[in-house]
Amino acid sequence: MSEETDPDLKPETLAAQSLHFLDPATGAVVPPLHPSTTFARDADYGLRGAVSYSRYGGPAVDQLEALLARLEGGAAALVFASGLGAAAAVVMALKPGDRLVCHANIYWGFRQWLEDFCPRFGIELRQIDMTDLAQLDAALEGGAELVWAETPSNPLWEVLDIAALAEKAHAAGARLAVDGTAAPPPLQRPLAHGADIVMHSATKYLNGHSDVLAGALATRVADDLWQRITSNRTGVGAVLGAFEAWLLLRGLRTLYLRVRHASATALHQASRLQRHPKVRQVLYPGLPEHPGHEVACRQMEGGFGGMLSLRVAGGRAGALRVATGTRVFLPATSLGGVESLIEHRKTIEGDASSLPEDLLRLSVGIEHPDDLVADLEQALARIDEEGEPQ
Repeated sequence: MSEETDPDLKPETLAAQSLHFLDPATGAVVPPLHPSTTFARDADYGLRGAVSYSRYGGPAVDQLEALLARLEGGAAALVFASGLGAAAAVVMALKPGDRLVCHANIYWGFRQWLEDFCPRFGIELRQIDMTDLAQLDAALEGGAELVWAETPSNPLWEVLDIAALAEKAHAAGARLAVDGTAAPPPLQRPLAHGADIVMHSATKYLNGHSDVLAGALATRVADDLWQRITSNRTGVGAVLGAFEAWLLLRGLRTLYLRVRHASATALHQASRLQRHPKVRQVLYPGLPEHPGHEVACRQMEGGFGGMLSLRVAGGRAGALRVATGTRVFLPATSLGGVESLIEHRKTIEGDASSLPEDLLRLSVGIEHPDDLVADLEQALARIDEEGEPQ
């Protein structure tokens, strides 16, 4: 575990040094990997360390959770075997008869799970547009237990006002949980704006290398809801494995460098592409024309993120030509890695998706910005606008 750290250290330093870790036995600056699932007791049958069995955690998990709590400014953190597992753990801590108010435009996999789970377990689910606070007021009439937001939302990159949501949720007796996957701590810390819980698909930016499946939660206060979430994770065995926790600790060391570079590149691309004749619309919070730009400037500190979406000429056919015509952007699903990705979201989500056929989602990595811009421009040149649907 780490030595005592200076409470005034900047988060970049805490991340880079994994909470100033030094192995007491060897002086190693990188935490060791302990793959053991069980831990022997001492001569008095007491625990030698913090845990006795890996379903409760372990050295790498404990170190990781302590670091995440510090980066988010929270009282505690938990890591899970996937991002969806982390999000589901919050909802599963609710009770039958509770009300969950959710932003309508969230990650589609979680939305589908909510629509299946909530009715079967007696949880009232209300899906609304939280960019319209009047809709939230109406949904909260009579009270609620949980408000779930995602900002920026995937893949339309809507920006929700966390402070305003928190004020209204708390007034109605509800807790506010925010999915901050697209805007990790270098950019946004929801707990500082009044949220009660922040969730991340740690597979994405927190790890940053497309080689770990993980989820994370951090809480502002370790209250009764948090205790239920913690108990449920142990009970169902959803803790992250030791190797994955070790890899995630490694990825967090470069979090601030990666995210800030990707954000700067994404802003450059968005500004340039909005003038391209075959791009109909660029969806990116960093553009002054974006409807959520003012709120983003207020609650996103180190940039506007590495995610943007394009609506291109030529409808579905045009979008697919671009998605299959890039040479640097890789046609794959996911986000937040060091490599840049492009995908046609309608294909990924299926026919039931309400997304436009012409929408492409881009995850900007850490490649040279000029290579990425040139790649998109040559791919856009492949669009044939003859017979383009209006």
